[in-house]
Amino acid sequence: MVDKVSKEVRSYNMSRIRSKDTKPEILVRSYLFSRGLRFRKNDKRYPGSPDIVLPKYRTVVFVHGCFWHLHDGCKYAVMPKSNVDFWKKKLYGNKERDQRNQKELEAMGWTVITVWECELKKDKCEKTLDDLYNKITSE
Repeated sequence: MVDKVSKEVRSYNMSRIRSKDTKPEILVRSYLFSRGLRFRKNDKRYPGSPDIVLPKYRTVVFVHGCFWHLHDGCKYAVMPKSNVDFWKKKLYGNKERDQRNQKELEAMGWTVITVWECELKKDKCEKTLDDLYNKITSE
């Protein structure tokens, strides 16, 4: 299948995708900070450089994009139709790495919470953030 945009436009579009400080991450961090929680962000000392590290609660939070981390059963986790071999390797590799990092963190005694991008859509956002805060503070 032929790409709908030129190589230059595709390259520009892909270069705009951030690995940290994404809008969903900022939304979660702002909420947690407003509720009085203090944390470190993108701490490289831990496997997977968790988006949010809450040392007081021994909890880490990953804010995952549904496409990039292949959220099971999500309508946003769609495999691209062009360059399929590359994308399968890339996306399934991301998923395996996430599972490996989660196991390592749990073995180190950390509680790992994953917040998915689709859970932060307008209709679900408030409940998701409240549940996240309750999970963190109840443990």
